[in-house]
Amino acid sequence: MTDSKYSVMVNKLSANFKKTALMAAGCLLSMLSFAQRADTTKKPSINITSSYKPVLRNAVKINFSASQLTADTNHSVGKYTIPAQNLFFSYQPISLKPLALEQDTILNLGMRNFIKAGFGNYATPYVSAGFSFGDGKKSLFNLYADYISSKGKIKNQDYSQLHLKGAGSFFMPKNEFYVGAALNSNQNYLYGYDHALHNYGKDSLKRNYQDVVLNAGLRNTDQTSDPRIKYDPNVQVIVFNSDKRASESTIIAEAPADIRFGESFSLKVTAKADITSYTTKDLASNVKISNNVFSIAPSLAVKADRFNINAGIIPTWDGGQLVLLPNVYAEGQLQDKVFLIQAGWVGRYTKNTLRNLTAINPYLQTPSVMNNTKEIEYYGGIKATIGKHFNFNAKAGFITYNNLPFFINDTLDGKSFYVSNEKKVNDLRIHGDLSYVNQDKFTFTTGLTFNGYTGMQTHQRAWGTIPMELNSSLRWWAYKQVLLKADFYMFGGGAILSKGGVSTTGKGGT
Repeated sequence: MTDSKYSVMVNKLSANFKKTALMAAGCLLSMLSFAQRADTTKKPSINITSSYKPVLRNAVKINFSASQLTADTNHSVGKYTIPAQNLFFSYQPISLKPLALEQDTILNLGMRNFIKAGFGNYATPYVSAGFSFGDGKKSLFNLYADYISSKGKIKNQDYSQLHLKGAGSFFMPKNEFYVGAALNSNQNYLYGYDHALHNYGKDSLKRNYQDVVLNAGLRNTDQTSDPRIKYDPNVQVIVFNSDKRASESTIIAEAPADIRFGESFSLKVTAKADITSYTTKDLASNVKISNNVFSIAPSLAVKADRFNINAGIIPTWDGGQLVLLPNVYAEGQLQDKVFLIQAGWVGRYTKNTLRNLTAINPYLQTPSVMNNTKEIEYYGGIKATIGKHFNFNAKAGFITYNNLPFFINDTLDGKSFYVSNEKKVNDLRIHGDLSYVNQDKFTFTTGLTFNGYTGMQTHQRAWGTIPMELNSSLRWWAYKQVLLKADFYMFGGGAILSKGGVSTTGKGGT
């Protein structure tokens, strides 16, 4: 490019720049003049706008790198104890009472009925039956019937027993009201006389006992509202007759209550009234006796993991005389529930009513006096589980009786007994039992009891008592629907008075 052309171009650019600068300056002056005319009252201000926003930085995550574990070559063997497979245990027979059943819609209790019949030696027929009604949810009613009779080898050695019973329960939302009625008839004959010398008529030898029992009670079944309190007040009425010789009426009212405090403590209180009226009809001088016993038994029970303790006292009024009876017993575990030590100091009263006495010896003469027996026992023992299936129990006790009834042979007629109460007698009792339980398939139990009576003050020997008893039972489910069972009982002969007042020892039996 030449110098003349370059100078012309520079002149044009400078002229254009001047025009542009003048136009920009004119626009700016016009805007400032308009702003001043629009609002002259506002003070000048400065607005600062920033686009910076503070942001928290994300925390840095710490990552751990796992290291490989070292191999452990030691083999630790843990101790595992298999519990004994004992699903069924031995229980003593008790009177049947209706129990609150759990509501289970699968059960149809109304269809649980049975009839058993059999015949044994000594012309022994046997019949037993039971029938159930109700659904077990709102009501339940059971009927039972049993009959057995037998004829022995000796003349007039006959007996028969008939028992009828009905028991019903009515279930309410929180309680169960239960009632029951029973009729019992026992017939025996006084066959123990010398048949070569005497020939009594059979009617004169008959001893027929009948009793009617009525009972009712109310117990709580709902443990959700207040599971700490249990109660079961009940009343029982018994009317007993011995042919036309004697009659007896008894009313027993009992109110037990159990109140728990936490998981370990509970307070038990039982109030009981046992009122009996006894009247004779065939004595030369008939008697009418009131035999009443009242008691209240408070006790405190403590239950822990390894021991149980019950401590209480039983104030008892026998014929208006106050006696304080002990009620203290305890159990403690020695080794992992294998060994259990038991000890106690307990007392009780046994009413010697005609009904209770004839249940022991039905060949009694009509008594003209009625004394109750006071019993104080000190005992100690041990329970053990041997292996998986064996259970063992050993117990020794020292018992003191007051007014213990002895059954003495009447040597004049040779066929009956009369009751004579011993003022005081001591009994050294030793008991042991063993059981083998293999789940619910096989069960065997056996128990042996020895009684040693000493220290009599009124009588020479303990007449009519049993020094030794042996009980055994076996239950074996051979198949699902086949049950084999056997029972064995043996007793030793006690002291008896023969003709002429000679002291001898009677024969035992099995």
